[in-house]
Amino acid sequence: MVLMSFMPLTTPLISVDHLRTMIDANVPLHLLDVRYRLGHTDGHDLYRAGHIPGAVYVDLDTELAGHGEPQEGRHPLPAHDELQAAARRWGISAGDTVIVYDDARMLPASRAWWALHRTGVDVRVLDGGLAAWRDAGGEIETGEVLPEPGDVTLSEPSGDDVISTAEAAQWPAHGVLLDARASERYRGETEPIDPIAGHIPGARNLPIADLLTSDGHFRDADEITEAFEERGVAERTRVAAYCGSGVTAAQLALAGAIIGRDVSVYVGSWSAWSNTPDAKIATGEDS
Repeated sequence: MVLMSFMPLTTPLISVDHLRTMIDANVPLHLLDVRYRLGHTDGHDLYRAGHIPGAVYVDLDTELAGHGEPQEGRHPLPAHDELQAAARRWGISAGDTVIVYDDARMLPASRAWWALHRTGVDVRVLDGGLAAWRDAGGEIETGEVLPEPGDVTLSEPSGDDVISTAEAAQWPAHGVLLDARASERYRGETEPIDPIAGHIPGARNLPIADLLTSDGHFRDADEITEAFEERGVAERTRVAAYCGSGVTAAQLALAGAIIGRDVSVYVGSWSAWSNTPDAKIATGEDS
C-alpha cells in the first residue's frame, strides 16, 4: 500500500472523508485528541465521555508546554526529551502518520501539529475537528485508550521557526510580525489575562478567526493568501506570529503551511512580552 495515495504531502489538513477512507482501508494511523480550554481542566473528562475511536488524549498544559518564568510566557515549549517521551507515551513510532483534533476550532490541535511537525513527525490536523466528525456521522467511543509505547525519535529542530522576545522587537524592521489575537486585544481595549493591554510595536493584526469559517473549518487557500497579502505578506516575506501564549500563533503557522508560507512563532507571545521589563507597548491600529 502506498501511503501517499491516501495522504497527499502538500497539505497539513485532512478532511473527515479522507480520514474515514484511510481508517476503512486500515492505513496505520495514530489519532490524538487535544481538547483544551484556557482556564479549565475538563479536557480529559470530555475525552473520556466521547472521542474518535482509537484516539489517545493529549494534555496541552502538561505535555505540549513547559513551565518557567513569566518572561517565558504561559506556554513555553516543553524540553525536547520531554516531548519525545510524551510522543512515545502516545504510542507514536518511527514513520507513523499522526492525526490531531480538538473541539475548539483547531486551536489546541494546531499547537500539537506545530510541536510534532517541527520535530519531523508526519502529522495532519482534522479540518473542522470533532464537530466535523460528529456532523458526518462518525463513530464515537467512550473511555480511555492506553496504547503500547512507541519508539519514535524526534528530530532536533533547527530553531529557525521560533523567535525570541528580542527578535520579536526587531522583526517588523525586516519582515511582517502578525498578531493572531482578537482585534480588541490587539488595539489594547481589553486584556483578560496578561498584565498589560496592547501589542508589540510594528505588529499587524490578523485574528485567527478571520481565517476560519463559521463552522470551524479553514477557509480556502485563496482566502488565506489574500488575508496574508493584505497584511503585507508577499511570497518571500519573512513572517513571524504571536498571540497570547503561543497557541493561536501555532494556528497561524498552520495557516501559513496551507498556503506554502513559512511562519516562525514567538512562543512566549504577549504573555512573555507583557512580563518583560521595559518592553515597549503599542495600542490602537497598525503601527
